[in-house]
Amino acid sequence: MSQPAIHPMAPHFLPHYLSAADGSDYLFTAMTIFVILLLIGAGGLYFTLHALPEKMGHSANSTQLQLISILAILALFTHNNLFWVIALVLAALRLPDYLTPLTSIADSLAKIKDRER
Repeated sequence: MSQPAIHPMAPHFLPHYLSAADGSDYLFTAMTIFVILLLIGAGGLYFTLHALPEKMGHSANSTQLQLISILAILALFTHNNLFWVIALVLAALRLPDYLTPLTSIADSLAKIKDRER
């Protein structure tokens, strides 16, 4: 059998991104892999950025860290950015320690009271 005649207007060279006769599409495969890697990278970046207040808050006291963690989790599940911003501001600010001086004053008053007896 002889080969069918090619139409004279048909191009003799086809670009590599066109589908082959066997149905394989290299551009579609490459773009699929690229989009999957892009989604994984963007998700990793999102969760790294989302955990920023908690990483900053580890030097804070435990109550402040718990509050930061709760706000960050609420921001993650509700998609409400205000919770994340509040958690970030709370992590950046160091709240004054009122409890230690008050405890010291109470202990000193208790010692003075015990001495007077």
